Amino acid sequence: MGTTQAGGGATVRRLLLGSQLRKLRESRGVSREEAGYSIRASESKISRMELGRVGFKERDVADLLTLYGVDAEQERANVLGLVREANATSWWHDYGDVLPAWFQNYLGLEESAAEILSYEVQFVHGLLQTADYARAVIAAGPHGLPDQEIERRVEVRRKRQDLLTADHPPQLLAVLDEAALRRPWGGPELMRGQLDTLLELSELPNVRLQVRPLGGAALGAESGAFSVLGFNEAELADVVYLEQFTTALYVDKPAEVASYRQAMDGLLAESLEPGPTRDLLHSVRQEL
Repeated sequence: MGTTQAGGGATVRRLLLGSQLRKLRESRGVSREEAGYSIRASESKISRMELGRVGFKERDVADLLTLYGVDAEQERANVLGLVREANATSWWHDYGDVLPAWFQNYLGLEESAAEILSYEVQFVHGLLQTADYARAVIAAGPHGLPDQEIERRVEVRRKRQDLLTADHPPQLLAVLDEAALRRPWGGPELMRGQLDTLLELSELPNVRLQVRPLGGAALGAESGAFSVLGFNEAELADVVYLEQFTTALYVDKPAEVASYRQAMDGLLAESLEPGPTRDLLHSVRQEL
């Protein structure tokens, strides 16, 4: 798979496995409570499994397959094979000491996505940050982190960026508010380096960067920063990611996702096209 990391694949397998188990359960008319009882677990555990938000034990899945009447040896083998793939260790597991669980969930979705739509107001998107920019932003946070933890968090952002040049990279459509470009993190030299990187990355065939200029009407931007992640697998619903101060929200109800996609359409309409965006990046750089 070239430079594509294995962790994202595990996330997709977990989501697909959960979806498959839900369909099997519903086709047999089994309630979540009944399914939970069969594996010595709660109804909420079955719900989390079907949403792909927990790991899977092969024994539990085997017991559920029996409950759902899946007796064919090959079909059982296919599903149980997904269990092993879904439980593969992700690269960010090594950074569990500095990454909250809610953000590890996002990393898996990000690496699994075929399409990432992003709107950022305060900061350059993490996939587009230089190490110096990331270091300045993390160090300025409210927690007063020790230098070692800051560096480990910077490493995570650097590793995330390998995604953009992987063998099968996602399409990234990033709308960036001009205010983020003019916020002087770390001083002029650091920001010139960040702007140079944005100019370079915006030339990648899978990256479309558009800047929303100052003075816009704020149509469609009432929610603040958000990301929409889409997947190639038809069984997987799009997910909206909303990062908050100490946690994150994951929205996957189709009507709500559609509202965020509509908001993104509005933001794109208010933003400069890629060519004029690069002109603005050059202009901001010259002003530093």
